[in-house]
Amino acid sequence: MNGTTHAAIGTVTGFIIANNLQSPPAETALLVSLGTISALIPDLDIDGKLRGKITLSHKLFRTIAQVIGVLLIIYSFYEGVGMKQWIGAGSGFALLSISIRLKQKHMLTITAIGVIIGGLALQEQWLLFLGIYVIIASFVAHRSYTHSLVGLLFFGFIAYYLDQSLQIKGVYYSCFIGYITHIIADSKFLPFNKSGVKLFLPFWNKEF
Repeated sequence: MNGTTHAAIGTVTGFIIANNLQSPPAETALLVSLGTISALIPDLDIDGKLRGKITLSHKLFRTIAQVIGVLLIIYSFYEGVGMKQWIGAGSGFALLSISIRLKQKHMLTITAIGVIIGGLALQEQWLLFLGIYVIIASFVAHRSYTHSLVGLLFFGFIAYYLDQSLQIKGVYYSCFIGYITHIIADSKFLPFNKSGVKLFLPFWNKEF
């Protein structure tokens, strides 16, 4: 199932929850948005459009890293003395080497590190857990852990702490149920899905 369909299901989920709670317009918009986003979150494990929309361009980041690397090398040779000169130049060359290998999928990891730093700075647990989730998603295979009960439970912690932070009725359910709809929509129970989800990873690899 494609991202547009997942987003639509999440949007409907958030709206139904808001309607049942008789939420005011502003809160309804929030719950609808959270349902939509949560329904897309599991697909962060694939290098596609969703990753591109929440991360900076790797080409821009790579160019910036290369410029910094070159400047560091030049500065080290002109201003550095002895061992500091070679350490600075070596760091510059290392930065150049890393930047050459940088791809868009790596930007998700870099973004996640920024989210974690933000969570620590703001002392927001949901943001910290979200950063950890995104880092894991950037390394695992598609339709694996983010589409399993382990991923669901972990996201449940994120939803819980977000709910505690915002103190708005329906936040937890919009996030949690929105996430669940993605897993169900990708399962083999639906006849148009050729492959399913591995719900019981890491204990069982069977697709459902």
